[in-house]
Amino acid sequence: MALTTLKIDGMTCGGCVASVTRVLQQLPGVSRVEVSLQSGSAEVTHEPGLSAVEALIGAVESAGFGARPG
Repeated sequence: MALTTLKIDGMTCGGCVASVTRVLQQLPGVSRVEVSLQSGSAEVTHEPGLSAVEALIGAVESAGFGARPG
């Protein structure tokens, strides 16, 4: 398993955290998601591979938030 930390832009409330958590948990190969409003980040445990990181970022962006490796 791999651990990726993403910086998430645009989260302002608990509903945002829930949305980001939900879209990340729905991705194949993701086993754990921890999203923090305070730090503006998400820690995701997932199957390894660069395409997995791209999928994580894409999922967050599709929910209306910015994301980058962090």
